[in-house]
Amino acid sequence: MSRLSLQRLAASPGLGVASRTVAAVFGGYALAACATTALALWLPAAPATAVITANLLSFLIYTVAVLWAFATRTATRAWAGILAPALLLAALAWLAGPENLL
Repeated sequence: MSRLSLQRLAASPGLGVASRTVAAVFGGYALAACATTALALWLPAAPATAVITANLLSFLIYTVAVLWAFATRTATRAWAGILAPALLLAALAWLAGPENLL
């Protein structure tokens, strides 16, 4: 590929939409899963109540992640805005201890 065609590909709006779609679908799922795990472990309630509450909140979190992916100016910001909280929540779930994850 020539340099000009690579520049056109990088500036392609379709590539940005595809990246946002992948961020919304897979990144949103990862964020919702990490949030569900962290909330289920850290909510100060009975275990069954904490799990149900975390699962119900996961639908809201996933919806907000999808909206975020398409509301931001760039696809990079969409990825950063989804992956940063997902990593933070995964760390919080990990801090709860491996014995609590099973």
